[in-house]
Amino acid sequence: MKLVLLFGPQAVGKMTVGQELEKETGLKLFHNHMTIEMLEPFFGFSEDMWKISDKMREEVFRAYSKTAQEGMIFTFVWVFNKQEDWDMVEKIRSIFESEGAEVYYVELEADLDARLERNRTPNRLEHKPTKRNVEDSEKRLIQSMDDLRLNSEDGEIDAANYVKINNSHLSPKEVVDVIRKKFDFEQVSLSST
Repeated sequence: MKLVLLFGPQAVGKMTVGQELEKETGLKLFHNHMTIEMLEPFFGFSEDMWKISDKMREEVFRAYSKTAQEGMIFTFVWVFNKQEDWDMVEKIRSIFESEGAEVYYVELEADLDARLERNRTPNRLEHKPTKRNVEDSEKRLIQSMDDLRLNSEDGEIDAANYVKINNSHLSPKEVVDVIRKKFDFEQVSLSST
């Protein structure tokens, strides 16, 4: 089994790249908004919502890591200047590795202009209702840059299976080609998905 941790700042293209990677590899996509969008109508963006979301995700990881599936792609925003995010990543890694899975780290980075443009794409707004107030979403995206570090520094991620891709000018397909080549992921035939 494979676990692909696909991370980067808001609107960098994680879900869209994850969708393409799922299509090409057969790995199942679990993007962070799957739990957020389910819980936000009940709890808003409250501490309770985040706690429940974290618990749900952990249960999904524990159960899925024990299956005979090919693997999972999990997308999320990693705040590098918050220890709790490092702890979360370590917990996810250990859950999967304890079941014999290989863990791959894929970091995306993009220019602010590209991210602001992607923040408005129909695919993003379709799958992430909480982002449909685009002005508010853009405001929060820009404000987060003041105190959150959402991309790693050189050498900060010490993992053999790691790649950092600037996808400012790359299509999701081109990003997936880089990932597949770097990690030697086989492409599944379209008839088997």
